[in-house]
Amino acid sequence: MMINYEVFALRTVSQPYINYCYIVFDKGSHAAILIDPSWELDTILAKLKDLNADVRGIMLTHSHYDHINLTSVLTEIYECDVFMSSVEIEEYGFNCPNLIGLSDEETIQFGETIVTCMLTPGHTSGSMCFLLDDCMFTGDTLFIEGCGGCNFKGGSAEAMFDSIQKIKSFAAPEMRVFPGHSYGTPPGQTIRKLYDQNIYFQLDSLKHFVNFRMRPNQEGIFNFR
Repeated sequence: MMINYEVFALRTVSQPYINYCYIVFDKGSHAAILIDPSWELDTILAKLKDLNADVRGIMLTHSHYDHINLTSVLTEIYECDVFMSSVEIEEYGFNCPNLIGLSDEETIQFGETIVTCMLTPGHTSGSMCFLLDDCMFTGDTLFIEGCGGCNFKGGSAEAMFDSIQKIKSFAAPEMRVFPGHSYGTPPGQTIRKLYDQNIYFQLDSLKHFVNFRMRPNQEGIFNFR
């Protein structure tokens, strides 16, 4: 498989949050998309300038503030479109300039790079993962070390179980996973590693999954690194 894009992971901080913003850069056309820009505007702008990138869009996995904070200012700078699932827009009232709603399995193309948008509720009711040829961007649906919390507005552990089963059904073992947060393991690990080390990938029983995800007195849920 010839991969005609490159992924740049930017670790950005606004305490107590540490988020990963991603630039997907189409090498032939220099077209680029941003995924979940939240903190450190200057860091993002500097990297885009270094790449001589033509920003075509911003793709948002969900509407929580720590994933969308810089969307409006970046839209103003680059006059680009913003993409989010239609379910998320409707359920949470998200709005910004140039906003386009996405449906499950819809595709977006920039340059020669194609992104497939997969609806994966659980953390929020309209969360999406973005699938490329050899990688996927999972927001707060799936981390290398676990999965997103399901006790937020619109969250559902049952829906999260279904979404993870959905990911398991199409994700090849060598597909790389780029989540919104890290608890110590660098982004870009393979699905194979998640099968080995992520308990939420290992739980095949809905009941066991829900009971474990919703167990009381969980600690360290915001210990991002």
